[in-house]
Amino acid sequence: MSTLLQVVEACGIVAFACSGFVEARRKEMDLVGVFIVAFITAFGGGTLRDMLLDRRPLFWVEHQEYAILVFILALIAGPFLPHLRSAVAEKTIVVADAFGLGLFSAVGTSLALEAQMPIFICVMMGVTTGIFGGILRDVLCNQIPMVFRRGQLYATCSFIGCWVYMGLEWLSVSSAVALISSIVVTSALRLLAVRWDWKLPG
Repeated sequence: MSTLLQVVEACGIVAFACSGFVEARRKEMDLVGVFIVAFITAFGGGTLRDMLLDRRPLFWVEHQEYAILVFILALIAGPFLPHLRSAVAEKTIVVADAFGLGLFSAVGTSLALEAQMPIFICVMMGVTTGIFGGILRDVLCNQIPMVFRRGQLYATCSFIGCWVYMGLEWLSVSSAVALISSIVVTSALRLLAVRWDWKLPG
């Protein structure tokens, strides 16, 4: 399970880094700005999670290859980003962010459960892990964070996906199946929310 968690975490880092790359380029930042925004987007949620769970060293310090991966991706992606059309850039951010949300929400819930946190705290830890990197990205790019805007469901998708994980664990389903199911539900709900303009009432 620990190997699967690392793979999922790495995939989440790539997904959130990609959304950071594109958003930073939309704001016409240079390569340094692109890297910093991508780095904070990719590691912000996991860092807050580790601090709240008192996990040391932080996950990206323990696995320096994660930080190296984002650095290399920034070097590779940098020259191509200015040529992205705005419509393509918008779609890239939405898709990458949806998968990053699903991946990190599931990992955060799993690690909180491993730390023997109460059930509701496990879910909230998953949501926090999933949304916080995107909040930091949007703040750095001088816009209202996506999760705070009155628009399509975002944090709600993470919340539901985390409960899927906890429910499957309660049913004694394999942790790997619970993890993957949570990722699929969260990511799919977010993409469907964007496609069909699902919003909370009120």
